[in-house]
Amino acid sequence: MSIDTKTAAKVAHLARIKVEEDALPALANEFNTILGFIEQLNEVDVEGVEPMTSVTPMRLKRREDVVTDGNMQDKILSNAPDAREGFFAVPKVVE
Repeated sequence: MSIDTKTAAKVAHLARIKVEEDALPALANEFNTILGFIEQLNEVDVEGVEPMTSVTPMRLKRREDVVTDGNMQDKILSNAPDAREGFFAVPKVVE
C-alpha cells in the first residue's frame, strides 16, 4: 500500500494537524515508511505464541471488587476552595 500526498493531506485534516503544502510529500514518505515496517511485522511467524501482558512473566494482581465511599471525605474536601455540608460548592452557571 502506498500513500500519496492527497491521502497524506486527508489524514492530516482528519487528525486536525496543519501541514503546509510543501511538507505533504515528506509526510507521505513517512507514512509509507511506517506502513513498510508494519508489512515487515506481518511476515513474522507468531504461530503458537501466547499473548503477553509484559515482557517479564507476571500475574496480574487481583483484589476483591468492593464498592466503598473511600472514607476520606474530610481529606478530599479540605482541598476544595468552597465546601458546604460535605459537598463541593460551585458557582451557579444556569440562571
